Amino acid sequence: MELWDLYDGEGKRTGEIWERKHGNFMEIPNGRYHLVSDILVQHKDGTFLLCKRHTCKDVYPGYWEASAGGSALQGENAEECARRELFEETGLKADSLDLINISFSDKSHSMVYCFTATVDCNKDAVILQESETTEYKWVDAAGLIAYSESDLAIKTSVKRYEKFYDKVRDMLK
Repeated sequence: MELWDLYDGEGKRTGEIWERKHGNFMEIPNGRYHLVSDILVQHKDGTFLLCKRHTCKDVYPGYWEASAGGSALQGENAEECARRELFEETGLKADSLDLINISFSDKSHSMVYCFTATVDCNKDAVILQESETTEYKWVDAAGLIAYSESDLAIKTSVKRYEKFYDKVRDMLK
C-alpha cells in the first residue's frame, strides 16, 4: 500500500492522506495535489540519461523520458522523494540536486518539483526498476534537444524543463 500526503494550491500539507491505487490519482479532489519529484540526470561528462517507461505504466506507457521520478510517500519532502526515486529507478545517487521549477497540474492533481541531478558513476551502473523502465541510454546535449523535440517525448515534462532546455540550446549555438 502506498500512501501520499495531499497538498493545497499553495503547496501546504492539508493533513489528508491518499491511498494510491492504479490510476486513481485522477480521483484526488479538486484543489488537492500530491507531491511528485522529477529528476533530469546529467553525468559529470555532460551527457544526459534517457529512460523508456514500462508499457504497464498508467501514464505514458512506452514513452522515453529525460527524467526519473515519482510520487512522494507520506511524510517525505521533495528532495527526499527525488533521491529515493532516482535510486529506485536507476540505482544512481546524485552528487548534487538543484531545484529548477515547481509546477502544478490540475489534470493530474500533482505538484511537481523538478530537479537536475549531477552524477559521477560508471555509465553501465544504471539499474532499471523492473516495473518502471525497460531501457536506458546516455545522450549528449544535441541528443537531449532532439529527444525533447521528438514525438516520443512527454510534452508535459519537456514544458516543465523548458528553461533548462533553452540553456542547453544556447550552449549548442
